[in-house]
Order: sequence, then C-alpha cells, then structure tokens
Amino acid sequence: MVATRTVLVADDTAFVRDRFKAAIEAAGHNAMTACTGQELLSYIHANAPRLDLIVLDLRIPRGNRVAMIHAIQKLGHHPPIVVFCGTIASADEVRQLDALGVAGYVNEYTAARNIFPSLLPHLGADSGNRRSSPRVSLVVPVTYRCGNAIAAALTSNISRGGLAIRTTNPLAVDTIVRVRFRLPPGMIEIDVEARVKWAERRAGMGVEFNGTGASEQSRIERYVESHLFSYRKA
Repeated sequence: MVATRTVLVADDTAFVRDRFKAAIEAAGHNAMTACTGQELLSYIHANAPRLDLIVLDLRIPRGNRVAMIHAIQKLGHHPPIVVFCGTIASADEVRQLDALGVAGYVNEYTAARNIFPSLLPHLGADSGNRRSSPRVSLVVPVTYRCGNAIAAALTSNISRGGLAIRTTNPLAVDTIVRVRFRLPPGMIEIDVEARVKWAERRAGMGVEFNGTGASEQSRIERYVESHLFSYRKA
C-alpha cells in the first residue's frame, strides 16, 4: 500500500484540475491545484517538503513550456514532475523533457477510473525506478499467467516498456508473469513475459516487459507514438 501522498495539479483548465483532484482524493490522497505558472511556483516554494508529485500542463499561463521545468528546478528540492501529454508540442520536446528528468507523462482526458492508476507509479516508495517513457491510454482485455494460475482483467495504459493492469488482486512486486493482450487497431496479439513493478489494491499493478520480440516491440512503440499526441490541447 502507498502512504498518503500530496499531488499538485497545475493546469489552466478547471475541468482537468477538478477531475484529477477528485480522483486523487477519492483514492485517499491529497490534492492541490494551480492555474498559472506563478501560482505553481508559489505553491512549490511554500509546500515543497510535503509535495510528492507535480502534474503539469506545459501550456499553463506564465509557464513558457519547457522553461517551466527549469523554473521549478531552480527552486531546489522538488518532487517528481509528470507532464500532461496533450500539452506536448512534438517528439523533440519529449526528448527535451526526458533530458530534464521528467518522471513521466499522463493523458489529461483519461477516464476518471484510470487517473489514479496512471499517477500511482510515481507515488510509490521506489518511484524513481518506474517507467519514465510516455504512457498512453489502452483499455483492452488482458490475461496474465503466473505458474499454473491464469487471471483476466483490463489494461489502463501502456508505454514502450510496460503495461498497467486494473485488478483488485494484484500480484506481489517482482512476480514474473506471462501477459497476453491485443493491440489496436488490428488487434494483433501481444504475448510477452513481464515482471510486476508496482502493486496497489485500489488501483491494480504495473508490469515491465522482459525480452519483448522485435516485432512486438515495434508494434507497441508505434501504438504509443501514434497516440501520444491524440489529445493535444488546442
């Protein structure tokens, strides 16, 4: 279980802020919100020791995109930063953000039930060892086998290196499983060995792919890349 955390959600759209705040609080955690870059920096300066995660809109007023990350870093100690993928302008910007140490990415319009699971990987005690590559929404049936036991569930998101699975009976961290699901649009089956990286009864578990075949890995990467900017803000 993850201890109670505090998440600062920075976005100029009230709809996004309110949805994320509600989902975080429904999961038993604390949420703060900011609607401008100036407000965000003020909150970080005043609350840095008790903040566990920042979820950031790169287009937030007075934020100036990647410069906002630099401004946060100049404050000194700060929690991990997750960026709303719909506010990213290009693949080049993703590379800039990765170089700056951004912890990950989240779809601001993801279904409410998937909001907390998408943030949870960055809130655990070992959050520094999580998927840092962009995640995109993926809700399809999945089966996973451990030994002779087989279970079925739904996925919630996917990245180049892993998959989040919604289940109320997550397996223990480091468990090796065989995961099978179908990737849209052609619904081509992906069958891969994976290792459980995080588990939370209220959200499910995240698995890291091990030894994905070149063909399967290429399909996964194409899917992630094609959907990363699908919900870009106007």
